[in-house]
Amino acid sequence: MTSQTQRGDQQGDQQGDRRGDQQGDRRDDQRGTDHEVTDLSVLNLVTSSHATFYVDQVTELEAIGVETTEIEVPGNPDLADSTDQRSPREYLRLLAAVTRQPLGEYDLIHANYGLTAPAALAQTRLPVVVSLWGTDLLGRFGWVGRLSARFADSVIVMSERMRERLGSDCTVIPHGVDLDRFCPRPQAEARAEVGWDPSRRHVFFPYPSGREVKNYPLAERTVADANRRVTGPIELHAADQRIPHGEMATYMNAADALLLTSEREGSPNTVKEAMACGLPVVSTDVGDVAERLEGVEPSAACESPAALADALVSVLRRGERSNGRAYARELSTRRTAERILDVYRDVLDRPPQNGGGRR
Repeated sequence: MTSQTQRGDQQGDQQGDRRGDQQGDRRDDQRGTDHEVTDLSVLNLVTSSHATFYVDQVTELEAIGVETTEIEVPGNPDLADSTDQRSPREYLRLLAAVTRQPLGEYDLIHANYGLTAPAALAQTRLPVVVSLWGTDLLGRFGWVGRLSARFADSVIVMSERMRERLGSDCTVIPHGVDLDRFCPRPQAEARAEVGWDPSRRHVFFPYPSGREVKNYPLAERTVADANRRVTGPIELHAADQRIPHGEMATYMNAADALLLTSEREGSPNTVKEAMACGLPVVSTDVGDVAERLEGVEPSAACESPAALADALVSVLRRGERSNGRAYARELSTRRTAERILDVYRDVLDRPPQNGGGRR
């Protein structure tokens, strides 16, 4: 993958070595997949090139032969899930970066997150795939995602609920999970690593407590309610210390339950990662959580604060790991990449319109 994080007036003409020796390596990696080797070259536009699910997506696409180059929106990438804090000027700089690209070297542009889509759609030479991640459809700038979807050649959303909200043709492909990284391990061993008291029950809130949309106060009230009803103390742990993603599986294996109290989500990877670890999930009914948890026991997607507290009490009293890993297997990062590749091929198989690049 070639990365071109665009800040200031950084030039966008550094792709000369994108092709070459990488092709042979990728063909070797291709063995073992049902998809044929491809020579597709994709220009990715993304709000944060460091987002783990995006990195996993690109890694797996490259493993099945898709050559990728990326341009990141200027500004602070830590705000990638709060992109309304980036200025219109920064998105104009993204547009300028796209116009400087040698577009003839690519087969299509993939706009990852709705607010990157206008920069992709401003050119007419290449077809455009738009992925909507959640807040870019459900949040205050959702109108940008909805409008962009009308002009894109193909649209990917994370859940059936997002498909319904969009109200137009699209493909549902949730972000995938690295099943090798997120796997069950002994709870006592994990608790010793993170330093949690083995005599207490532990509930893991997988986001910083200050992120308003994640509604940490509701998590606090839910655990306080459970503490009054369950024998023995319960501790609530928020991910306030910027836990490296590679260590999240340790916290999930150390916990007794994952608690998600978000006001809105697309397809939260933390739920799928917890499933892969066998950690019971108690969540508000947002995004595709109810769909993901169908058949997973013990776990629950809840429509009210009272139901949330009842579900957490039930999970903690049972004291069991979930059967979620069996359901997470269909959500692997490789399977996600293969489905995205199918979207790319479908777009490129269509005849161009009016002699241009759009399908």
